[in-house]
Amino acid sequence: MNILLVVAKAPVPGLAKTRLCPPASPEQAARIAAAALLATLAAVRATAATIPVLAHTGRFSDAEYADELAAALAGWHLLPQHGDTFADRLAHAHAEAGAAFPGRPVLQVGMDTPQVSPDTLSAAFDRLTGADAVLGPAVDGGWWALGLRDPGQASALRPVPMSTPQTGRQTLAALRARGLRVAVLPVLRDVDDWDAARAVADDLPGSRFARAVHETGTVVTEGARR
Repeated sequence: MNILLVVAKAPVPGLAKTRLCPPASPEQAARIAAAALLATLAAVRATAATIPVLAHTGRFSDAEYADELAAALAGWHLLPQHGDTFADRLAHAHAEAGAAFPGRPVLQVGMDTPQVSPDTLSAAFDRLTGADAVLGPAVDGGWWALGLRDPGQASALRPVPMSTPQTGRQTLAALRARGLRVAVLPVLRDVDDWDAARAVADDLPGSRFARAVHETGTVVTEGARR
């Protein structure tokens, strides 16, 4: 069994996906975030031979779709995030997931790639069997997935500035500086701004995520016409 670690913030209005505002309102942005997270949780659940773990921050009881999120997380191993920086929180999450289930590789994703599928996640684990680490680059220069055979190696993230156009390149360099063999996964687009949200929604026609994005866009367009 492998560990699939999701690092997520509760989709609470005013706290989640604030870079979508404007054009989205805080409530609309939180609904988009919740739809993305629910899609990710479902993909993790459907991935064979995995232990689902959530490293979380924020109050899920205050989140959009709170009841659905609670149901989707039933049976998950839950870890509160802690650390002074996002890089610290990621390193702690990997280490604590590894300590909870010793001797197992950890693949970590966030809540920004609702297009991720069980096949995508299984393929990442397959790549990890022949490497020490896998890294999934994102279109914006960051990364969407990090897998480690030794989750303690996530401490390499601590000096890396997160959420910059150089984060992916610097993360790869930090892992290789430790002598790790890193396999690079396919590039995905993560949902960090409105243009990315629309692009990912277009790739997921008929999904809840697409509906949340398109409904927001419709409201904004109609408001501009008045």
